[in-house]
Amino acid sequence: QEPEEKKIALELLETEQAYVNRLHLLDQVFYTELMKEAKAGKTVPEEVVKMIFSNISSIYQFHAEFFLPELQKRMEDWNHNPRIGDVIQKLAPFLKMYGEYVKNFDKAVELITAWSEKSPPFQDLIADIQKRKVCANLTLQHHMLEPVQRIPRYELLLKDYVRKLPPESPDRDDAEKALEMIFMVAKHSNAAITEMERLQNLWVVYQRLGLEDDIVDPSNELIKQGPIQKVSTRNNSTSEKYLFLFNNMLLYCVPKVIQVGAEFQVHLRMDVDGMKVRELNDTQFPHTFLVSGKQRTLELQARSGEEMNAWIK
Repeated sequence: QEPEEKKIALELLETEQAYVNRLHLLDQVFYTELMKEAKAGKTVPEEVVKMIFSNISSIYQFHAEFFLPELQKRMEDWNHNPRIGDVIQKLAPFLKMYGEYVKNFDKAVELITAWSEKSPPFQDLIADIQKRKVCANLTLQHHMLEPVQRIPRYELLLKDYVRKLPPESPDRDDAEKALEMIFMVAKHSNAAITEMERLQNLWVVYQRLGLEDDIVDPSNELIKQGPIQKVSTRNNSTSEKYLFLFNNMLLYCVPKVIQVGAEFQVHLRMDVDGMKVRELNDTQFPHTFLVSGKQRTLELQARSGEEMNAWIK
């Protein structure tokens, strides 16, 4: 009966072997063949192929030439030296390479779809490779997802491994340290995705505002946006406006009637610094609140109590 921790270490080795085969397929088959056709000018620009596969070659070489052989040596020698923690510690810093691949993944899938429509020879070549036995009836996109899922897989296996280690195991310290390192890398790659999504959302907002120079700033954080009614006490009426609240400013906008380019026109910028917000108990206009800043004071009406509270918060 093998000890539990050895079973997990063997599972790590087996999944690593399968993973290297998958990376080989992506780098040495898909990437190489698509690149060859692109260079011959038959399918798509070379740049597109490079953008689809990002840094897959570096990832493949690292696993095939370093990590897998090291793991194999370890498992052959397990009876004399039952440990993998130190090998994984050596692996962990290199996993930061995944940040780039993971961040590029959605873009890569979009490019495959777009160019498959634009270039039938590109689509045919991919379909041809997908028919081969090595692809196991799975699409290129499916295979490309594998590196995205690999780091979380290491984390799960290693957590399990540390849990099953006997307290006196010579690998305990190293394995715990390795797990900590893998955990940090996983966080790093998730942070990269979150940051990318934040910038993507910000860019969409800037386009809706017509890319006004002084507003476009990548460090801004969009907190909330949505339609709002502006109450005019003078003539007892409300008019439709739209708010964008950032960490440093509130943009008070008017939807454009003729939507060419931007959707909104910025009527007023208010600094968040020194801003005060309070609820008003106005019987005529329910769910209203007052926003006063250095620039001016606005009386705004939300569609419901919940919405008003969300804005105030």
